[in-house]
Formats: sequence, structure tokens, C-alpha cells
Amino acid sequence: MTTAAERVARRPVDKFTARRNELAEAALKTLAERGYAQTGLRDIAQNSEYSHGVLHYYFADKTDLITHCVREYKAVCVTRYDEVVATATTAQELAAGFLDKLAETLTDEAPMHRLWYDLRNQSMFEPAFRADVAAIDLSLEQMIWRIVTRYAQLSGRQPQISSPSMYAVFDGLFQQALIRELAGEPGAAADLRAAVTEVLPHLVR
Repeated sequence: MTTAAERVARRPVDKFTARRNELAEAALKTLAERGYAQTGLRDIAQNSEYSHGVLHYYFADKTDLITHCVREYKAVCVTRYDEVVATATTAQELAAGFLDKLAETLTDEAPMHRLWYDLRNQSMFEPAFRADVAAIDLSLEQMIWRIVTRYAQLSGRQPQISSPSMYAVFDGLFQQALIRELAGEPGAAADLRAAVTEVLPHLVR
């Protein structure tokens, strides 16, 4: 006899939600390349296999589509370092794994990170973005906190500053490196690694 939980797990995925996710994934490349201000539903339709009508059926407007896209992308991002945190047995091993993935995402996914910062800036003008941006920011803060608290634990120390301040440090370093990476400056990833390597031991005591 199956339990209620098992019956729920076996239910088919909501087709409407699945379709929204599919369309959002297709739209991400255009959004990441063009940014919020220069992209409309028609632009996304012209750069994908989906018609403007289809996009408008599944998304009320550009704001609805963009926030959905970024939510889906960041849901994956916040788990990026979980394996490193779970498997590292020394502080040095954790720091090395974190730095590798940090540099990798900077170079491989720069346009997507640019879209996130674009949306976060737009939230200061667009009230419709604020709740989603706040939720994503909190999830990223919690991601950084998991990394640093585990690093502190493996070092036999304690975090020296609060979770919001910790996030602000890493977010600032990453955004500076992203600006340089998008400008085509050589060494942006290497300099980010060096900056994080320098600051990380000072964040625990």
C-alpha cells in the first residue's frame, strides 16, 4: 500500500510550470546578452523557436519572464558549492574547492551573473522585482554563510562578522571581478582567487 507522500511524489509535473521553465531556459541567453532594458518579449521570440504569442500566454509580461528566469538560474547557483562543503575534510581543501568553482562560474557564466546584477539594480526602480530579488539575495547570503562557517569549523575557529556582512564582502569582490571579466581584462579570475584567498582567513577567528 502506497503512502500519501509516495502518491504525491508520483504525480506528473505541472505541465504549465514545466512549460514556463522550458521557455525561461530558452529566453535566458537573449536576456543575458541584451540586458533588461533592451529586451522585450518580441526580442526573445525572435531569438528563439517560440512565438511572441506563446511567450505572452505563459508570461504576463517581460517582468514576469525575467524574474522567473533569474529565480530558476539562481536556484541552481546556490547549490553550486554544496558538494565542496559536504566533502572537504580540511579548511585548505574547502578553500581550494570554493576558489576553483568561484573562478569557473566567473569565466563560464559571466553573462548570467550580469543579468542578475542588472535585475538587482532594476529592483530599486521596479517594485515588481523587489520580493524576488530579496529572496534570491537571502539564498546567496545563506550559501556564503554555509561555506564560511564550514571553513571556520574545519579551522577550529568562529566567523568574525555577521552573515549579511560576510555576504557583502564576497558579493563586492565578485562583482568587481565580473566587471573586469566582461570588459575582457586578463587576469580577472586569477585576481578574484587571490583576493578571496587573502580575505578568507581574516573572516574567522
